[in-house]
Amino acid sequence: QAQLVESGGGLVQPGGSLRLSCSASGLTLDYYAIGWFRQAPGKKREAVACISRDHENWHYADSVKGRFTISRDNAKNTVYLQMNGLKPEDTAVYYCAATNQHPSHLVVVSTDLYDYWGQGTQVTVSS
Repeated sequence: QAQLVESGGGLVQPGGSLRLSCSASGLTLDYYAIGWFRQAPGKKREAVACISRDHENWHYADSVKGRFTISRDNAKNTVYLQMNGLKPEDTAVYYCAATNQHPSHLVVVSTDLYDYWGQGTQVTVSS
């Protein structure tokens, strides 16, 4: 059974950094489009950083451009979200998601189009 597991969340001061990991079992992430999403209390789940299945195209939310980076380590079957310059408004539960049902060049930003989800990891930015 395919499973995604996020890790790396925690409490960090404003301006700090965290690296989230999304590890997979039962599927090879190299062949999937990947998305990192977040959901703050009372808000909709939003796309933060997404990468296409062919690894050639990316999407970053305007609020994280220049601060967050999505990357893959195919040898470890893991996708990362490096988060620098964290702000209190980045506080949320962060989720990774995967799909291989769409054209390989497509960056998938809609939650409805993903097939697999992790359980989420809490990121809290506070002094």
